[in-house]
Amino acid sequence: MTLGILGGGQLGRMSALAGIRMGIRVKLLTPKPTGPSAPFADTTVADWTDLGVLADWAADCDAVTVESEWAPLDRLAEVSDVPLRPRPVTLEVIRHKGRQNDALAEAGLPLPRFARCATLEDARQSAEAFGYPVLAKKYEGSYDGYGNATCRSPDDLAQAWDALAADDGMLVEAFVDFSGEVSALVARREGGETAVYPIVATEHREHQLYAAWMPAGLSDAIEAEARRVAGEAIAAVGGIGLLAVEMFVTRDGRVLVNEIAPRPHNTGHLTIEACHTSQFENHVRAALDLPLGDPSLRVPAACMVNVVGSRDGPASPRLGDALEVPDLAVHLYGKEDSRPRRKLGHVTATADDPDSARQRAEAGVVGLGL
Repeated sequence: MTLGILGGGQLGRMSALAGIRMGIRVKLLTPKPTGPSAPFADTTVADWTDLGVLADWAADCDAVTVESEWAPLDRLAEVSDVPLRPRPVTLEVIRHKGRQNDALAEAGLPLPRFARCATLEDARQSAEAFGYPVLAKKYEGSYDGYGNATCRSPDDLAQAWDALAADDGMLVEAFVDFSGEVSALVARREGGETAVYPIVATEHREHQLYAAWMPAGLSDAIEAEARRVAGEAIAAVGGIGLLAVEMFVTRDGRVLVNEIAPRPHNTGHLTIEACHTSQFENHVRAALDLPLGDPSLRVPAACMVNVVGSRDGPASPRLGDALEVPDLAVHLYGKEDSRPRRKLGHVTATADDPDSARQRAEAGVVGLGL
C-alpha cells in the first residue's frame, strides 16, 4: 500500500515513520526542502499547487492525507480520483476559523461567544458587548500561537486588527474563564468506526502549547462530556483520519469547543509512548481505511513538553544530557536552525503519575539546552 502525505514538517515525518513501520510505502510532497522530511528518500520537492505535479505525484497512491489544513487537497481533487482523507470540504471549513465556528454553532456545539467582524468598528462593538479582555483570531494561516492576540483594551484591539485582519476581517471571541484546557483525539474511518483517546490535559503559554499530559485528572462526568462534544464536533465537519478537538473546561463544569485540527496534533504526540496505538498510526490506518488500533493508555501516566527555540542560531542539542533522565523519549524534528518560539522537537516522559512524568519531561528539555 502507498500513502501520500501533503506536507514535509514534523507531523508528516511522524506519520510517515508510523506507516513505514507497518510496511506501508509513504510518499511526501512539500513545496520547499524541510529538515523533518530530509531523511525520507520518497520525498518530492515541487510546486504543490501545480496540477501536473499533483497528478503525477498521486498517480500510484492508494490514498492521500495531509499534515496541515492548508495543504492544497482541493487542487489535487481536480486532477485525481485517489481517495482523499480528510475530504477537501472538511479542510475548507476548518481552515477558516469563522466558517469553522459557524459550522459548529449550526450543529449545536457549545462554543465561547464569538463574532465574525468585517470592520474594526464591528470588532469594537463585539468587544464591548463581550467585555474585555477578548481574544482576536486571524481567520486563516495561524499556527503555533501565531495569529492570536489577547486584547485588554480598545487600543489592543486596534493593534490586533492591523496585525491579524484579512479582507473579510477577523474573529473576536469572549475570553473564557476556564479551569483547564483539554484536547480530544479521535480517529475516524469511512463508515464511522472511531477510536477515541483518553482526554489530554494541556497548558499553553503565550497561545503556544507548552505541555500535555494524561490522565487529565477530570471527573468521570466531565471526561465523558468532553468525549461526547468532540465526537459531535468531528461529525459536524465530516472528519476522516485523526482529528483533534481543543476544548475549555469552565469553572462551572461546562465543556466548550475552542478549535478543531483535521490531522495529528501537538497535543497527541505523547500517544507514541503512552498509548497502545499512537495518533500517527491511527491517522495512517484511517487514511488507508484500515481497522483502527487500541487508543487506550499502556502506562499509568505520561507528559509531553515541547522543545522550543530560545535564540537564533544553529540547533545544537545536548542529547547525552537529556538521555540521562529516566523513562524519557526524545523526539527532535531535524530542524537545523533555532529561533525563538520555533518548535524543534518534544520530549515525553512516562511515570506512575502525571506530576512525576512532567518533572522528568521538563528535566529532559533543560538537558537538551535548546
